[in-house]
Amino acid sequence: MAFVKRIERDDREITALHPTQLICRYIVSERNGKRLIQLNTHGSDDRDTPGKLSQTLQFDEQSAAELYQVLKREFGFKGE
Repeated sequence: MAFVKRIERDDREITALHPTQLICRYIVSERNGKRLIQLNTHGSDDRDTPGKLSQTLQFDEQSAAELYQVLKREFGFKGE
């Protein structure tokens, strides 16, 4: 569980596609005057406890904007 304060590019290559598939859910909330989005991954069907909360990442407006710019650039998404 972590709060993402900044996103930086890592120039290494992805060597394989992970075989595990799971569900990622998100929550939007406000804490201390900050709007947050939290991404929650849940255990795959193959885990001892399928669907159990596994990892969470929290983004505020600044880190979410950085992620948005990365996604636009890397996948060619059109938008603002």
